[in-house]
Amino acid sequence: MTETPLAGERPAVDRIEQAIARIEAAVTARAAGADALARRHAALKARMADAVAALDEVIARTGTR
Repeated sequence: MTETPLAGERPAVDRIEQAIARIEAAVTARAAGADALARRHAALKARMADAVAALDEVIARTGTR
């Protein structure tokens, strides 16, 4: 029985495909993490803007008395 040239290469191809799948999963997870971080940052930025505005109001009221 004669082996074809690619017969012994299938395990290597399988490992490469598995590695690609792991890389794709990592990229997807990282993108999701970046999106979540961006949303948290935007929420924090809005809350900080509200807090600074509230402080400005307090300062303005106490400065006029």
